[in-house]
Amino acid sequence: MTNEEIIATAVSDAIDALPEEIARHIDNVAVEIADEEPGHPEILGLYEGVPLPRRRGHGPVMPDRITIFSRPLERLYGHDPARLRERTMHVVRHEFAHHFGISDDRLREIGRY
Repeated sequence: MTNEEIIATAVSDAIDALPEEIARHIDNVAVEIADEEPGHPEILGLYEGVPLPRRRGHGPVMPDRITIFSRPLERLYGHDPARLRERTMHVVRHEFAHHFGISDDRLREIGRY
């Protein structure tokens, strides 16, 4: 399996593995894989959108977007397929945490950064 295939499969598997009590609340989110964030080649993933807690009382919003960046993941973990898969899945979960309004600071506090 190539690194690209490992990343694509890990993204899909991470989404499929989300607990039902969490997955049923995911709303209006597109997940994509891109090479890297222009100007920020170190970023592994990016959440763009309005987190669910802030949507209350808002009208319709554009779809949120989670982007997983393959090149930095490959640079860091591409030498170890198992580690590449595990870290990709971690990044997906991390970005979905932002969809639920969980900040990086809070993820650090609970040991999930």
